[in-house]
Amino acid sequence: MRALASPAHFCIVAAWLVMGFATVFRARPPQARETHRAGGWSWGLFLQIVSIGMLWAFARPEPPSLLLSVVAILLAAASVAVILAAQRALGRQFAYQARLVEGHRLITAGPYRYVRNPIYTALFGLALATGLVVSRWFVLPVFAALYIAGTVVRIRIEERLLRAAFGPEFEAYARRVPALIPIPFRSAPV
Repeated sequence: MRALASPAHFCIVAAWLVMGFATVFRARPPQARETHRAGGWSWGLFLQIVSIGMLWAFARPEPPSLLLSVVAILLAAASVAVILAAQRALGRQFAYQARLVEGHRLITAGPYRYVRNPIYTALFGLALATGLVVSRWFVLPVFAALYIAGTVVRIRIEERLLRAAFGPEFEAYARRVPALIPIPFRSAPV
């Protein structure tokens, strides 16, 4: 039997709605003409979507504990904040597909100062918060494996484009800044 929705459930749903609405209805700078697009990224997106969908499909029978609820809510809020900050930093370069636009710049400010792919990291955090509140425990490792596999596919394709476009500048950035997991106490890149 499915448990009644807890306050944490409502907070998690609210976090997804805030992220979704802010993404869809964000202030859009003038669109730049696309100059390059890489194929194959949709397989990574597919794996990410399936992994997140699994979290909702295998509902836990009881509401989460108070401690688990608080941890999940804080993780979800922080994740949404990072996603929105990263989208703002990208500006007109933000896209779901791997592409470059006219006048494309290598973004190294905002959340990109600490991790090269902050949207993927934060989306993992939001999905993990969802899993902690909504899902049965056995789903979490399967979710993580599928999400990470999809993310690796997308990162490889996107970073291949960036390497081709920015060469040594991107290589230096990649040496300074980790791909997905920010390293605490590491000196901040300049």
